Amino acid sequence: SAKYCPILTNHKSMESLFIHLIIRGDKDEHAVLCNEDETYDLKIADTSNLLLFVPGCKTPDQLPDISASPQLVHAQIWGFSNCYWELRRQRPRLKKLKKLLMENPYDGPAVGMQEEAPGPKYTMDDLLERIQASREEIEAHLQNVHACEIDGFWRILDFDYEMKLLGHVTQLVDSESWSFSKVPLSVCLEELGSLEPKSMIEHCLNCYGRRYSNEDGQVIYALDEDKVCRATAQLLLQNAVKFNLSEFQEVWQQSVPEGMSARLDQLRGLALLDRSSKPETISLLRIEDLPEDTLERFNSLFSLREKWTQDDIEPYIQDLCGEKQTTGALLTKHARSSVQNGVKVYNSRRPIAT
Repeated sequence: SAKYCPILTNHKSMESLFIHLIIRGDKDEHAVLCNEDETYDLKIADTSNLLLFVPGCKTPDQLPDISASPQLVHAQIWGFSNCYWELRRQRPRLKKLKKLLMENPYDGPAVGMQEEAPGPKYTMDDLLERIQASREEIEAHLQNVHACEIDGFWRILDFDYEMKLLGHVTQLVDSESWSFSKVPLSVCLEELGSLEPKSMIEHCLNCYGRRYSNEDGQVIYALDEDKVCRATAQLLLQNAVKFNLSEFQEVWQQSVPEGMSARLDQLRGLALLDRSSKPETISLLRIEDLPEDTLERFNSLFSLREKWTQDDIEPYIQDLCGEKQTTGALLTKHARSSVQNGVKVYNSRRPIAT
């Protein structure tokens, strides 16, 4: 649950300014402090200096010059403390957000007399109560997971339904012989509105394209080749434990819209290649399915594969880097390096339970 703490402070012009700080966390979670756009870890720190709470306390620069005639000022002390809250900027804890939304994914409007399947739904206020992150961080992640607001509730689309929407759009682009960079919103809504809700068509375009206006003021979308190819690959990989790499690349290229190029670098953080196996294979490994905690993340990765090259492991640890921290520094701290067949590889510093 969230605890709101309005803090009154002073800025440079000495006008009063309220900053709303919110302590968030369920009973089984370590509390964090959030403002509108950042999240901080909370820790109690002891100090050898006695901290005094003095109402109306003035700093030396606020006092008149009394060097000529020093005066003793009597102050009332309201309380004291030998400790304080130490704040450290941290990554928002957002894994729970998708978990909540996946309890009841949206797979399209109810057909005929059929009612939508029952399940929990969450407003933005509900998510702010449950997720240990700031509002801006939550809003950004909702966009990353392609969630949308339906009837006041934030919903994540069932992936098969999302791909159905994308298929309608790409088929229309092909039938109209449009450029992928010039997809008109109005025509899409007119042509596809009888198949799916117009709001869902527009949402799909927002997820897989960049919105802009042409010289006539018409809303146009430029489809993102990398996003479309990546989603197509996920659709193929989610139905197989492992895929022969060369066969997968052939099927993948055939599955993406004609004119788009499927490349392996589009799959960073989504799929894992095993070039040591014969034949080479590829399998689904989404970064969002890995633990948020740094130590648990490394344990999970090293339980999947004993030795990693930096190129292979980097997409799966990039998000763990703090401010001014590199993946190299993370690997130095949590992994041991060695050279295997002339290639630098990393393995765990500690035994991994199998």
